[in-house]
Amino acid sequence: MSASSWKVTLPCTRAEAEALKEDASPLALLDFPPVLMTSEADAASPEAWRLDAYFAEPPTDEMLAMLRALAPSAGDAPPAVEKVEDRDWVTLSQQGLEPIRAGRFFVHTPQHRDAAPAGAVALEIDAGRAFGTGQHETTSGCLVALSRLKGQGLAVANLLDLGTGTGLLAFAALKLWPAAQAIASDIDPVAIEVAQENAAVNGVRLGRARGQAELAVAAGMDHPRLKARAPYDLVIANILAGPLVALAPSVAAAIAPGGRLLLAGLLDHQADTVAAAYRRHGMMLAGRIDHGEWPTLIMRKRKALGWR
Repeated sequence: MSASSWKVTLPCTRAEAEALKEDASPLALLDFPPVLMTSEADAASPEAWRLDAYFAEPPTDEMLAMLRALAPSAGDAPPAVEKVEDRDWVTLSQQGLEPIRAGRFFVHTPQHRDAAPAGAVALEIDAGRAFGTGQHETTSGCLVALSRLKGQGLAVANLLDLGTGTGLLAFAALKLWPAAQAIASDIDPVAIEVAQENAAVNGVRLGRARGQAELAVAAGMDHPRLKARAPYDLVIANILAGPLVALAPSVAAAIAPGGRLLLAGLLDHQADTVAAAYRRHGMMLAGRIDHGEWPTLIMRKRKALGWR
């Protein structure tokens, strides 16, 4: 899509922007579904976000109505529609998407490929069809948490990235523990396709051996490969608070005694509820990364009933 595209912009709330990664909108059923991008509209107003949708064809009234359903807070405000001539929508969507430095990691788009500082673990993630470019606090918080665990000397031989999106967190973990086995899963087949592309870009080998990442389309822990690979030394789950609570029994059961769990995608006021759900299944809070309103919880599996 390089000759023409149409960009539609709507105001939205932060909660609506975050909910998009779980959305099953009718837009996804279109022959040429739009690519959705969200960003903070005003740094002084944390709840004020914007939704940009890039269409390959002129959006119809029906398409615009589907889009407006994703941002009900916009009310009757008409969406801004503009035709983009002779420019690639991916390039446009990446304007302003600056690299981030989170812990040991430098996450960038192709436009900043040569900007990695010395000593940083560089990962290239193209903005596009899946959640997880490193820009959101939930993802960058996990990157900081991974860096912290590595600095504490944690040994990881077997890891799972549950709800992987772009694959970023699985690949980041493999960069820190290159001899580990890794599996990354997502409920969305498109996300797994994107993760496969990103693996190639970042020199991550795909497969089931040590130092390789296996990819799987799975809803939660309901996949034979996820079950066969357990128990895990490290599980990363950057999803949303509701699914995290629902998955607590199956996720906790898949973690080895003494293993670690990173929980993200939850708001500050949801942290206690999410942590309590995992405490009921043998997990203890071992640390916390605070990034604005989006904390990352680091939990540890009890080694024995007497461990505190």
